[in-house]
Amino acid sequence: MSLSEFEIYGQLFLAVVLGALVGLERRLSKKQAGMRTFALVSLGSAFFTIISNLAAEKFSFSNSFIISQIPSQIVLGIGFIGAGLIIFHRSHLVGLTTAAGLWVSAAIGMAVGFKLYSLAIFSTFLVFLVFIVFWFVEEKFIGKWESSPYGENKDLDNSSDV
Repeated sequence: MSLSEFEIYGQLFLAVVLGALVGLERRLSKKQAGMRTFALVSLGSAFFTIISNLAAEKFSFSNSFIISQIPSQIVLGIGFIGAGLIIFHRSHLVGLTTAAGLWVSAAIGMAVGFKLYSLAIFSTFLVFLVFIVFWFVEEKFIGKWESSPYGENKDLDNSSDV
C-alpha cells in the first residue's frame, strides 16, 4: 500500500467520523436521519471528491475534464435527498433542519476530499453548535414567545383572556 493510498483511506475514515458526529445529534434528537445516514453522505462526498481530484491528475491533458463538475453534482444530489426529507405535516414543515444538516455533511465530506482537514473539523464543530446551542436558545427563549398569538407569552403574562 502506497502512502497516497494510506492517505486516501485516512480521508475516507475522517469523513465517516465527522459525518457520524453530525448525525449523532440528529439521532439523539430522535430524527429519521441519524449517524449512518450522515456518515454515508459525508463518506460519499469525500469519495466523489477524491475521485475528481485523481481524475483531474490523470486527465490533466484533456480540456474536457473540469474538476468542479463532480463537487457541483454532489451539491445537487444532496439537494434532492434533502428535498425528500422535508415534509409538510399538520401545517408545519418537518425535516428541514435534518436536510440542511445533510447538505452541510456533504460539504464536510468534500472538504476532507480536498484535504481541507481543519476546515472540515471546524465546520463539524459549528454544526454541533447550531444543532445543540441554537436548539436550546430556540426552545428556552424564542419558543416561549411563539407559543402565543402576537408574540405574547401566556406563561409570562398573568392577565386573563377576555
